[in-house]
Amino acid sequence: MPGPTARVLTLLELLQSGGTRTVTELADRLGVDERTVRRYAGHLIDLDVPVESVRGRYGGYRLAPGFRMPPLMLSDDEALAVLLGLVAGRRSGLTTATGAAGETATAKIRRVLPERLRLRLDAVLGSLSFTAPPSEADPPDSAVLLPIADAVTRHRPVSIRYTAADGRRSERTLHPHGLVAHSGRWYVTAADLTVGEDRTFRLDRISGVRALPGSFEPRTGADPAKRVLTALATAPYRHEVTLRVQGTAEQIHTRLPAGIAVVEELPPPADAEPEAERWARVDLRVERLDWLPAVLASLDRPFVIERPDELRALVEALAERLTASARRNPPHA
Repeated sequence: MPGPTARVLTLLELLQSGGTRTVTELADRLGVDERTVRRYAGHLIDLDVPVESVRGRYGGYRLAPGFRMPPLMLSDDEALAVLLGLVAGRRSGLTTATGAAGETATAKIRRVLPERLRLRLDAVLGSLSFTAPPSEADPPDSAVLLPIADAVTRHRPVSIRYTAADGRRSERTLHPHGLVAHSGRWYVTAADLTVGEDRTFRLDRISGVRALPGSFEPRTGADPAKRVLTALATAPYRHEVTLRVQGTAEQIHTRLPAGIAVVEELPPPADAEPEAERWARVDLRVERLDWLPAVLASLDRPFVIERPDELRALVEALAERLTASARRNPPHA
């Protein structure tokens, strides 16, 4: 039979599952009387765990928000999920503040694990390999992420200090629409009241956030993730490329992701056969053209180059190299 200390910890675990638990229910789960349940709740309060008593017919106990996180009771699977999440978050660039926060959280969890479980988790983490390199993106500061997330949820305007890619600094007033994590970076999409346009901002370039009074009406039908991908695909680069590709947007995006290319499926011509495959317009802005011919070849779909003419020459050169390689005889041993 478990001792009093074990039952106090079990009470904490029951309360951490959420909601209000009646004294009768807790007494039944712990195998004690209701008076003992109240005494155990008092022990938790003495340990600064924010246990709140709820009166009434359906009253009982629940955990109230406190000034610090109460002790957590994690199962084997939960501990593994948390530690793997911290490791993956650090590698993908989705942790906030500095890497030290994730490392100290990992150390705290490992320190309180039973040796049996700690050794098993160490075996998983020690034998785990990743196919992708660690992200080099700068994580956003939690002092930036949290107030912006609150403003998105509560539809509150904010003032931010922003440093653009060219180093120019400005202060802007935003109506934030949503947060988006993409390729190791965090973005916020917002109506920029300073210029009267919708814009996308990188959180790691925001140095300060100040909540403003009032509220705004959220935009219906807005898709923050699509807005970020479109902004990335239409960012100003050296070359503007326009293609016509036979296929659907889904087929084209397998080789030209939405963060690189904007794909618009075109209506069929009036005299087209009903079973004829549709064409799509593809727009890209890229700094270099040399990688595009191989990507277009990998699509294995008919395409037409509208611009620029330099891309035609690169595609022809790739075709000649592939033809020469296909006709080349293997060298003799």
